[in-house]
Amino acid sequence: MTPKTDNSNILQGSKFKTGNMSFVWFMSSKNLLGILTCFFIFTSGFLINGNIGMYFNISALMIVLGGTFGATLICFRLSRLKIVWKVLVNSYRPPGKGPEDIVKILVDLSVKSKYQGLFSLQDDEEESTVMFLRQALGFLVDGYSLQEIRETLSAEMFFFRQRREESERVLTTMADICPSFGLVGSVVGLIGMLSGIGDTTIILGTIPVALVSTLYGIIFSNFFFQPFASNIRERTDQELLLQKIIMEGAIAIGSESHPSVLERKLKSFLTPSAREGKLASLQRIKDVLEKNGHKELSSSEINNIKAEQNKKSISA
Repeated sequence: MTPKTDNSNILQGSKFKTGNMSFVWFMSSKNLLGILTCFFIFTSGFLINGNIGMYFNISALMIVLGGTFGATLICFRLSRLKIVWKVLVNSYRPPGKGPEDIVKILVDLSVKSKYQGLFSLQDDEEESTVMFLRQALGFLVDGYSLQEIRETLSAEMFFFRQRREESERVLTTMADICPSFGLVGSVVGLIGMLSGIGDTTIILGTIPVALVSTLYGIIFSNFFFQPFASNIRERTDQELLLQKIIMEGAIAIGSESHPSVLERKLKSFLTPSAREGKLASLQRIKDVLEKNGHKELSSSEINNIKAEQNKKSISA
């Protein structure tokens, strides 16, 4: 009777190690610290020239934000704006997995597939927390051809990029519109000022609207909306890289490529500093198989694996 396979080990690369979590937290904290420092320097420039309260004007804020969001609702559906909000919130969450983690998962899956068959990946399909990886494993288990897998996953990547570009376009449009409504606020303030010529009270009440509106339009455009759009674009590029690695890895597993060859290929997607560690070795293959309930390798199997690795290393 075949022993029950424990597939939790095969996906151990999908879980953050303590060191990786510390690194992500450290990088996020450095980013947050940088934002707070720059914001403090930015606001200090206002404080140096006088009371910061004179830069707050409710009328100017209502004109700029009300006009910007109103024009945005004319350009896009409300459902699209809800999607943009969700995408924006998710883009500032810590990334679940890095390219290095995905490469390790795929190499371990390749080892399991090579010595236990593609159907052994069925349980990993259920346990995987990466939707794109789960989908790719499902195609392998269901017997899709390599061409069908590539076409389907490529289509998924294409429309994923289109959806993200649409969200980015919404924020870019808001960044373009915002300064214009700052100018509108300035015109409104000037009209009120001209209508009150001879009345000092009216002039002093409308000058802040005229000047602060332009300031609000520039700040909201360049300090919020445009950076939000750039952040979505950066996170989209990162996720597309992960999807590309997964697609190439799934196709290599389906074509029964050797784990060491697969690892060499997938590590080409990584930066040189991220290509640490040795390639898939015989000992690692044995460890993965033993952890997943596979019988101990016989001497003939070991010799075959060694011969295959030597042949691949010579050809490389």
